[in-house]
Amino acid sequence: MDYYYSIVEHKTFEDKIKGSRFVANVFPIESKEDADKYLHAIRKEHYDATHNCYAYILGSQGLEYRANDDGEPNGSAGNPILFSIKKYKLSDILVIVTRFYGGTKLGVGGLARAYGGTAEEVVKLCKRRKIDITKKVNIFTTYDDINTIKRLLDEYAVSYEEVYTDTIEITADIPLSKVEKFRAQITEQTADRSGSREP
Repeated sequence: MDYYYSIVEHKTFEDKIKGSRFVANVFPIESKEDADKYLHAIRKEHYDATHNCYAYILGSQGLEYRANDDGEPNGSAGNPILFSIKKYKLSDILVIVTRFYGGTKLGVGGLARAYGGTAEEVVKLCKRRKIDITKKVNIFTTYDDINTIKRLLDEYAVSYEEVYTDTIEITADIPLSKVEKFRAQITEQTADRSGSREP
């Protein structure tokens, strides 16, 4: 698959469960540093909260992830939040659920339902964004072949930039699974007059 989904923007959702107030925030992120920055901001905003539990997933395969219970019983907060993100098959996303303790203990099962449920509600509010998994390809061509190349770019490229001098150099973002075919088509359709390489 040459794409995955993230979210467009920050959203927030609040719920009251057995006296405790749960405030969920979701953020689109691109790195662990982004996650740390938002976490720091939420901790500062909710300095009087009992817990700021969170989970994030990064990357096209979702292989970089973290879940944190922030002092709640082991597995009762971070993992249920992480599960809510995975359920919607999202990546490059951080969910923080802040709890203001209201005097009633919820037990591990109750906490998992509260954290997971609040996380799911905030994720459901999000507009999804498709992220293409691409590879950069440099194309070298002449003015004679530019129409052929442009047609191929329209068919294959997610985006591209052109530099015109005595020849033409184009840098294109091509979906991963189509790179070989795209490069072969350039050679074939321009009778080897135009070339391409990966930067």
